[in-house]
Amino acid sequence: MRHGNLAIFVPHVGCPHRCSFCDQGEITGTQSPPTGETVRRLCRQAAAHLAGRRTEIAFFGGSFTAVDRAYQRELLEAAAPFVQAGAFSGIRVSTRPDAVDEASLALLAAYPVTAVELGAQSMDDGVLARNGRGHTARQVAEGAGRVRDRGFSLGLQMMTGLYGSTPQKDLKTARQLAGLAPDTMRVYPTVVLRGTRLARLWQAGEYRPPNLEEAVELGARLLAFFEEERGIPVIRMGLHAQPSLEQNYLAGPWHPAFRELCQGALLRRRLEAALAGRPPGRYWLRLDPRAVSKLTGHGGSPLEALKARGYYIKLRPKESLRGLALELEEV
Repeated sequence: MRHGNLAIFVPHVGCPHRCSFCDQGEITGTQSPPTGETVRRLCRQAAAHLAGRRTEIAFFGGSFTAVDRAYQRELLEAAAPFVQAGAFSGIRVSTRPDAVDEASLALLAAYPVTAVELGAQSMDDGVLARNGRGHTARQVAEGAGRVRDRGFSLGLQMMTGLYGSTPQKDLKTARQLAGLAPDTMRVYPTVVLRGTRLARLWQAGEYRPPNLEEAVELGARLLAFFEEERGIPVIRMGLHAQPSLEQNYLAGPWHPAFRELCQGALLRRRLEAALAGRPPGRYWLRLDPRAVSKLTGHGGSPLEALKARGYYIKLRPKESLRGLALELEEV
């Protein structure tokens, strides 16, 4: 079943650091922290339209477990009755890896919190330090262990293209995060937003973000690694489209359909591999009907380029194929 949530953003609340890339107000389009009454209102509105879909109430944007305990309880007590009534499947929170001690997890366990996501971002201590994260890779591993030991679903978040990182470091981060056995992953390419330290570094020529093509190439590799090689669902790739994000975007690989671009890149790579060693001619390409637009959509169809090389490919959707699998057969 597809993962979904009612996202309630808590910008900067509880976060003791201002990372190089971060302006949560612009990323989320939210400046004022929500109150308990705000949570109740949003839950009532969303519950009326869920129609039985599995949806979590998700507190994102800040470091939830680092905020004042009374404020945590206010938000959790506002959300909990909606879960207990069956309108939502649970509560999901995001926080810093160094903000999940036993006391904070015990508080979450007193409510119907089902998942805790940790903003790891990188497992390279040098990259973490250069971006002002204020925690280490060891603290990511320790925090992840505590979350799992408490019985919560563990989500991990990583960023690609951070200041001081490289694709090789990002791939190493992915391997290390997968080794922590998360239940879900999120992957965010770094973008430069107005008003951040990263913006000043970019303007001074000290930081060059990856372009979209580079980010998609790496994202495709990460998607295949997490989902296909390690069996870990990637529940988000790229930042959500928000008017405030678009208004304050300066540079970097932002695209409203970033995941679809990565999926398309994977399909094109697999089609090329399937054709390797085959003579020019006519072929049937079978794939999941839902994958057709990923192959032929945002990134442009590769079929015309293949035609110029003598390969005439006809698409045949096949319901029994799932995900990004494909079959090639000579006509």
